[in-house]
Amino acid sequence: MMNWEELRQTCNRCTQCGLCDSRHNVVFGVGNENARIMFVGEGPGEQEDLQGQPFVGRAGQLLDDMLRIIDLDRKHNCYIANIVKCRPPQNRDPLEVEQDACIGYLENQIALVQPKILVCLGRIAAMRLIRDDYRITREHGQWTQKNGIWMTAIYHPSALLRDVSKRPETFDDLLSIREKMRQLEL
Repeated sequence: MMNWEELRQTCNRCTQCGLCDSRHNVVFGVGNENARIMFVGEGPGEQEDLQGQPFVGRAGQLLDDMLRIIDLDRKHNCYIANIVKCRPPQNRDPLEVEQDACIGYLENQIALVQPKILVCLGRIAAMRLIRDDYRITREHGQWTQKNGIWMTAIYHPSALLRDVSKRPETFDDLLSIREKMRQLEL
């Protein structure tokens, strides 16, 4: 396992898949590296690629609002990363080969953070981290424990921008996360 600095440097030099050819920046992750709760999305979008930070566009603003609801803040008490560290063209879903190239980096981040709770933001992250046949529309907000980590998935903030009818369900999911944090005394 690499330490934080080794991992950052390795990610910044990565050429394991074609996404490196069009990236402006590797989007490594952001937040408290000792947080007990971690959020994982699928991959960076245009603004994230330009700024080198996850969730900085409209979806990022919504994610920040969602975090505030449950007393979290990306700078202080949670860590945010993505399955892939480089932007897929036109913000398409990351291909399996691209996910495979990056998953070791994310696994290293998870090992370093040692979260008690991991929240998948959207279907792609849930299918990669919870179960490959995960159905976000049916299973969002449900909890499972894997390798000692409590895991759940909620709708990706981008999906909530496209379909506001999913927001009430997501609010309930956020309350469930807050309750799990209380149970685990986080």
